[in-house]
Amino acid sequence: MTAAALAVQGGLALAQAGKPFKVGLLLPMTGPFASTGKQIENGVKLYMQQNGDTVAGRKIELVIKDDTGLPDVTKRLAQDLVVTDKVDVLAGFGLTPLALSTAPIATQSKTPMVIMAAATSIITEASPYIVRTSMTLPQVTLGVAEWAPKNGIKKVVTLVTDYGPGLDAEKTFRERFTFNGGQIVDSLRVPLRNPDYAPFLQKVRDLKPDALFVFVPAGAGTALLKQFAERGLDKAGIKLIGEGSVADDEILNDMGDVALGLVTSHPYSVAHKSAANQKFVPAFMKLSNNVRPNFFGVAAYDGMRVIYEAIKATKGQGDGAALVGAMKGQIFESPRGPIFIDAQTRDIVQNVYIRRVERVNGQLYNVEFDTIKDVKDPGKTGK
Repeated sequence: MTAAALAVQGGLALAQAGKPFKVGLLLPMTGPFASTGKQIENGVKLYMQQNGDTVAGRKIELVIKDDTGLPDVTKRLAQDLVVTDKVDVLAGFGLTPLALSTAPIATQSKTPMVIMAAATSIITEASPYIVRTSMTLPQVTLGVAEWAPKNGIKKVVTLVTDYGPGLDAEKTFRERFTFNGGQIVDSLRVPLRNPDYAPFLQKVRDLKPDALFVFVPAGAGTALLKQFAERGLDKAGIKLIGEGSVADDEILNDMGDVALGLVTSHPYSVAHKSAANQKFVPAFMKLSNNVRPNFFGVAAYDGMRVIYEAIKATKGQGDGAALVGAMKGQIFESPRGPIFIDAQTRDIVQNVYIRRVERVNGQLYNVEFDTIKDVKDPGKTGK
């Protein structure tokens, strides 16, 4: 390389070093999924608080936009973040439709897109610039589908929210549960917006299965459990099992005794016993005015770590493709346990825990009693 070329390269590096590194956070901060947005915001801010706001000579600048949980709003704001704010990374994405609406923008602009919540399996296939630090529903549903038939549950009704993650959970549970000798009596789907569970739960009571398997978005579990009790399903001997969002850590303590005994599978519990989590939980609660972290809080915390490490690996000068390349293959210990960003799929590999809601020192917790290690999204096991 000539001296002139070296000088130009050095000048570009210096110019890049002087620019802030902008992270555009697209979050539902108002509307029915506002708690998800707040959890992600707090997880991101906690990581920055603990690790500083300058990485490889670049000052990290957050640009937070409220997408209200609507895909057309998310898409418009993402376009604005890329074109006007010139963000280096897009992140957040509280729901699957929001992530899918933004994927073409990430591809066209070559902007990395870090998924901190949305959990439908196909999301990472929507753009080569997408990296996920949350989970997929097939990945985390496998656990309870394996556990149920080994524990006296032979007949199940499934009840899921009618959108991507719910359909993923329904399909995965049905396939694995029936493979293990179980029977699906009926499959019920409730609308994402303004759901009324009562008529569905009455049908479940009439069908008298051994258990009801549920998937609802985080935050919706309180209403579901309340109506489960009001319809007398617990007294009719119908067990409640599910993917872990129904027993969301943030609101679990307010659900009351009807939640006791609820068995779910999930990659994180605020009660997870590890040194990293014992440091994470009190720090998060201090930042969040005593709100417990849930899965989205820890996924956002880990998402910022993935971004920081990619900036370091590219010495603060990486473009979108280089940053995504540096995100692939990252392995580290999260507050939820060991995680790995699969280099082929850009999706997360992680432990999945079987948990039971128990009262501990007067409070309700998801107490882990079994672990399935290093679970990959089953839809990507051959990739």
